Order: sequence, then structure tokens, then C-alpha cells
Amino acid sequence: MVRKNFQFTSESVSEGHPDKVCDRISDAIVDTFLSADAQSRVAVETLTTTNRIVLAGEVRGPDTITSEKLEEVARNAVKAIGYEQEGFHWKNAEVSVHVHQQSADIAQGVDALGNKDEGAGDQGIMFGYACQDTPVLMPAPIYYSHKILEAMAAARHAGTQTGFGPDSKSQVTLQYENGKPVCATSVVVSTQHGVDLSQEDVRELVRPFVEDVLPEGWMCNEQDFYVNPTGKFVIGGPDGDAGLTGRKIIVDTYGGAAPHGGGAFSGKDPTKVDRSAAYASRYLAKNVVAAGLADRCSIQLSYAIGVSKPLSVYVDTYGTGKADDADIERVICEVMDLSPRGIREHLQLSRPIYERTAAYGHFGRTPDSEGGFSWEKTDLVEPLQSALG
Repeated sequence: MVRKNFQFTSESVSEGHPDKVCDRISDAIVDTFLSADAQSRVAVETLTTTNRIVLAGEVRGPDTITSEKLEEVARNAVKAIGYEQEGFHWKNAEVSVHVHQQSADIAQGVDALGNKDEGAGDQGIMFGYACQDTPVLMPAPIYYSHKILEAMAAARHAGTQTGFGPDSKSQVTLQYENGKPVCATSVVVSTQHGVDLSQEDVRELVRPFVEDVLPEGWMCNEQDFYVNPTGKFVIGGPDGDAGLTGRKIIVDTYGGAAPHGGGAFSGKDPTKVDRSAAYASRYLAKNVVAAGLADRCSIQLSYAIGVSKPLSVYVDTYGTGKADDADIERVICEVMDLSPRGIREHLQLSRPIYERTAAYGHFGRTPDSEGGFSWEKTDLVEPLQSALG
């Protein structure tokens, strides 16, 4: 039996968190290659620490994208986040580039040749999820965790809030009653701040952002509102803690409210099903819920490297489905081609749209005019409804 009354917690981290700095640099590199050639292949990881940025990985793309260009891209990404600190500065950090050509063995499995369609860039399992917690059909704890940090970052960039540094984290615990979120039982926010601010100063700077983001009446009790619990957070970002691409996969997805296949997204071009199939499974799950076919929906896809069709498709509506799960499985394969090429073309993923995904979640975002977050559209509602009668 599904529990109706419980507490659930999710966390988020800001664009200035060390791991998110790395995600942004890696995705900026993906965008750079796709801008030059939509057929580029990219798998680039980033490591950051005190005034040092290391790039490593495999690519296939235009020779005009040199090591010097990749260094420039990395510096610009750090500058956009706002790091101009003694221990981590976009201009002064040492950048090392260790990026080489994609393996020919991988390329022969992925490329379309003769009668062979384009294959998956790797084996793996990918999950998508949607529920009715929020208007964007995302679990509420991760949704509000993201929104708090996003609002703080917007104020920092606009100059309306000068006390915050780029590095911050949030954590929201919500009370569910009868399966629906009703209030926050605790909120944690840790943010890098100016050296002249006390813990109480920072607490009062953070408070309005939390209160504005949470629905009216949802704010937790005062004793359960934690801001910089250690008391001081001046040294932050990669100067305080090393960062690495792909270490925040639960922050990137559903905050632990749904399964995750384990693969990271950032730094990978859309032939990598870790990224594209995770987007497709979210797209399908969101459309299933938006179509009124279920209150909650989880979809798993699996692939083998070099093979074009998914090995399996699994749907779980947690007993909330208005149609049989097996029928939904059949229909989603009818309304969308789930081969890597089919996903990429349906969602138009071979575009430079990835740097914007690197912070505040890949899901629950608003599709934009340049093609970003196309997997958040609900344009399959009518085809799904028609197919299931």
C-alpha cells in the first residue's frame, strides 16, 4: 500500500557549487562544439580546485575548436557564474586541457553506416518521472529547493543583494498528507557570504527568499529554519572544496523521489543516451501525467552500445493509472521513436542548449524559443489520449 502521510526531503546546489561549476564548463564545451557542427561528439569532464581548472575527455568536431578555445570557454563560464575571488578567479585560474579525439572503437558502434542506424553511445538504464505535486509536474521538495537558490542567484547577479557569494546549498523537507505536500517542516540554506556579515545577518538576508518561494502558510517553524548551521561560510566554491562534473545527478533530476539510472548528463552530446534517453523518459512521463492517464508515472528505458532500439521499456504508474501500464508502454513506443536518432530529432537536441541546464535542475523548466528544455513540452497529450481511447 502506498503511504499517504510522510515527510520527504530533497536538496539543491547553486551554480557556484564546485560540482556545478564543473557541470557548467563541461556543458559550455558541448554547446561550443554543437554550435560549430551539430554532428559533433563530446564527452568532456571538468575538475576544479583552488585556482585550477582541468579539462579531460574525448571529442570529434571541427579542428577550429582548439585547446586555446576550450580554455576561453572555461574562463567565460566561470566569469558568468561570478567568481572573482582570490582562491578562484575566472581570469587568474590555471587551465589545463587534456582533450583528445574520440575512440575509433566507440565511433564505429555509434555512427550510422550502410543499413545500420545510429546506435546508442553506451549501454545503460535511464528513468523519467512526473507527478502532480507542482504545476510543472515535478516533486515538490526538489522544485522548491531549486527555486530558493535560483531566486538568490538572480538577486546576486542583479546587484540587488550584495551579501551573497556564488556558492550555496538548500534543503527542503515537506509534510505530505493524503499524498499531497501541505507545508515545510524544515528548511536549510547554506550560502557563501561577505566576511563582514554575521550568521544572523545572513539568516535575515536569506529569509525573504524562502518565504517568497514557498506557498503561503508553508514556512516551517523558526527553530527548524537553518541558515549556515556551521556559523561561517566565507571561503567557498572550488577554493573550499574540489568540484567534478557529474556528481550531482540527484540534484539534476528528481531529488531522490524517483529512480535514477546512475549516468550523469553534463559534458555529453545528445548521442549519449545517458542524457538524451533520460530527457525522453521525462518527456514521456510528463505527457502521460499531463494527459490525465496517471497521477504519477515512472518510465525506464534501457540501451546497449551500438544498438539503435531500446532493449526494454517499463512503465509504473504506482496504481494511479487510468489505463493499464502495459498499454501505456505499448503506446509510448507508437507516439515516439525511441532510437537515439529518433529521440534527438524529435526533441531537436543537436543544438547548443545545454549550458543553461547545468544548474537548478534539468527538469521542471520552461521550454524556450531557442529549443532549450524541449523535453518539458506537453505536445504528446492528444496523441496519447487518442491512442488509448
